[in-house]
Amino acid sequence: MPPHTYEHTGARIKHARKIRRLTQRELADLSHVSYSTITKVEQGALPASPSVLGALARALSVPVTELTGQPYLEELRQDQLDGLINPIREALNIYDLGPDPDVSPRPVEDLEADAEKLCAEVRATNIKQVAAALPGLIHEATTTAHTNPVDRSWQLLASLYRTAYDVTTKLGFPDLCTVALDRMDWSAQRASDPVLGGMRQYLRALAYLRASDYRTGKRLVHMGMATLEQAEPGRVRDAVTGQLHLGAAVLAGRDKDRETAEGHLGEAERIAERTGPAEKVHWLSFGPTNVGVHRVSVLAELDLYPEAVRCAEGITVPDGWPPSRHAHHYAEVARAEMWAGRTDDAFKSLVKARKLAPQQTRYHSTVRETYAGLEAARRRMPDSFNNFGSWLGM
Repeated sequence: MPPHTYEHTGARIKHARKIRRLTQRELADLSHVSYSTITKVEQGALPASPSVLGALARALSVPVTELTGQPYLEELRQDQLDGLINPIREALNIYDLGPDPDVSPRPVEDLEADAEKLCAEVRATNIKQVAAALPGLIHEATTTAHTNPVDRSWQLLASLYRTAYDVTTKLGFPDLCTVALDRMDWSAQRASDPVLGGMRQYLRALAYLRASDYRTGKRLVHMGMATLEQAEPGRVRDAVTGQLHLGAAVLAGRDKDRETAEGHLGEAERIAERTGPAEKVHWLSFGPTNVGVHRVSVLAELDLYPEAVRCAEGITVPDGWPPSRHAHHYAEVARAEMWAGRTDDAFKSLVKARKLAPQQTRYHSTVRETYAGLEAARRRMPDSFNNFGSWLGM
């Protein structure tokens, strides 16, 4: 079925432009996006790439999420996920209140084990289960940290705040992502843990990538690198440093700086040769496979879509690779295939993403833009294509 006008990204862009009392040509001049592209995007004849969305959002002085329509509240209600957000918000807000007299936390070993399970569940994309369990665990860990303020307690709390960031990111709540990262920094400082501090800067850089503020994102990467220099040398520091290079590569790619992006990819590749597969080091999925899938993402950000597709074809994802990362990769591949004119392959990649991680895929803005682009192509698609659109809420 065709998307409703009010759900269409192009319609949101048009609405924001009219509020600013700008013509399409004036918006083109402000954003450095071509008039033709803006016209086609507003009509729904062309999907908006992440770089185009970022440029238009900056020119219109609105968050990118206002143009993408996140969070997708109707779908969240259907999946009974909307009611899980406010408890997370409340758990993030009691960080500095000291021990809660109504909370009797379990031993720290039990809390650490549960925190690790939540990290694993996030990578398995069981978002609803994680969102339901997370607030209570944060309450317990907060009381533990204030009652026994040792490094171990603060590290536990920082890990849970990181999981809150993961959940709120995947469900499309950027305001809560920011709060969770601030709480993670607060805990990491009390733990005197430079690895957690560096990782927090990496995650913060990704938040700025999604907000299309590439300059700030790059600065945060540099800060993260500097913070990690204070950590003990070894595989853990290497894995987090490598992940920072991957984040920097995507930022440079989105900013159309191929030389810088290639430099960061090269450095990440050299680090991955030392670490080998290190997916469970702070659950960052770092390793040779992640370097390869990031190369696909960078090529797509550089608008080199046929190259991105060829690069993806050369990647063999090992069994047991985190479904969350694997599904995200398929979403990126689908976008590249769509722009390369391989519409049938693009839809197949979207279906693979859904099979691997249905909850994550349903709330992924790239998936929705790619689906809209395939629909706009007006190519003959299988019956399952319309079913997929209904599932997305489009």
